[in-house]
Amino acid sequence: MNTETEKKQLLKRGQRIALVSSLITLAVALVKGVTGYAFESHLLIADAFHSAGDVVTVAASGFGLWLAARKKSEKFPYGLYRAETVATLFIGLLILWAGVAMAREGYEKLFRHATSALFPLLPVCAAILSVVVSFFLAKIQEATARAINSQSLLATSRETRLDVFVSVAVLAGILMASRGMPYVEGGLILVIALLTLKLAGETVWLSVMSLLDADLDADLRDGVSSMITEIPGVRAVTGIRIRRAGPFRMVDCTIETAPHLPLYQAHELADRVEENIAGTYRDIDTVFVHVEPFRGKVLMALVPVDGVNGPDSVIHEHFGRAPYLALVRIGESNWELVDFYFNEFLGEKLHIGVKIIKALSATGIDILFTKQIGELSFSLLKERFVDIYKIEGTPTIRGIVTAYGNGELLRLHEPTHTLEDSETGRLAELSRAENKS
Repeated sequence: MNTETEKKQLLKRGQRIALVSSLITLAVALVKGVTGYAFESHLLIADAFHSAGDVVTVAASGFGLWLAARKKSEKFPYGLYRAETVATLFIGLLILWAGVAMAREGYEKLFRHATSALFPLLPVCAAILSVVVSFFLAKIQEATARAINSQSLLATSRETRLDVFVSVAVLAGILMASRGMPYVEGGLILVIALLTLKLAGETVWLSVMSLLDADLDADLRDGVSSMITEIPGVRAVTGIRIRRAGPFRMVDCTIETAPHLPLYQAHELADRVEENIAGTYRDIDTVFVHVEPFRGKVLMALVPVDGVNGPDSVIHEHFGRAPYLALVRIGESNWELVDFYFNEFLGEKLHIGVKIIKALSATGIDILFTKQIGELSFSLLKERFVDIYKIEGTPTIRGIVTAYGNGELLRLHEPTHTLEDSETGRLAELSRAENKS
């Protein structure tokens, strides 16, 4: 997402292109009008009026971008970005009017017979000038529109691109009229009129749907959803709504996380979601994140155990030092022992619990049942929004899950021993003693 300054710069860039385009289009319209009047070329005069109408559409786009660049205020807390959408709607209606007028003109020319004995050199040159100018203007407008994500300027570029074909038809019509072939001229104009009406309908429809907050960004919604799901701590994405506001988007999403997550951590998670979305998608202006407790029907739990004896396996004294770890799927009314994992890090001396957590991160653990856990492992699990429950005595997996379902277990809010009391701390103390000796 851009900063406010960057957004204004993008919008001002669109304004400049719209202003330059309107001035150039007006100049070309005057050239065609004067030439057509001087050489009695009614087709060129009609094209000049069509270009004059384009000046209005380009100016409307520039005006909409100018309004969108206004500062947010107390009365307009979301900004005036939708002014650009309104301008797009207005442009679509103007294109629709131009298409109807062009169709009427093409129909009339099917029955109009006019010839000229002289080769219309200057009218031909004026038509060629219109083709060249419209072509380059359309490319510049489209490139700028896509760079700043301006729908009104994009609609204008499409209209300008159509002007290229209109001017080609006008050129062909002038040449054919001088050779006594007016029917081809009228037919070409009718075809272009139909294309113009199609463009106008698409532009008006898109503008109306945007103003009605229709879902028009399915691909963006899927991309945002995938991104949020990958953020540690987000257990589910229950809803994403995207609203168009001119060249920008506003995202409203609801995520679910650990039910017992402290308020400050929930705020941190929401901030992380906002930053990830905003940092990835430039055209997203605002992100609203609603955090809800996870309501999943199935939770994945990890239990460190002494041996592999199915549901009757007994819990081990320590998380990191357990020879096996059992993965249990807990539903609303039943539970299932999924698998046992051998602790491949058991022979190591440092950070065994941390290594286990990283190795099993893909399993999506929601809960850990343990008798003892060190400071590093505890902190890492909390960073990953895993709920940790303290187990007393030597119960089996069956007994632990039953006690959890009955609400008899207490959650741990701090590790059972500090870093100094752990194996890491003892090794560090021995190392310091050896160095002193």
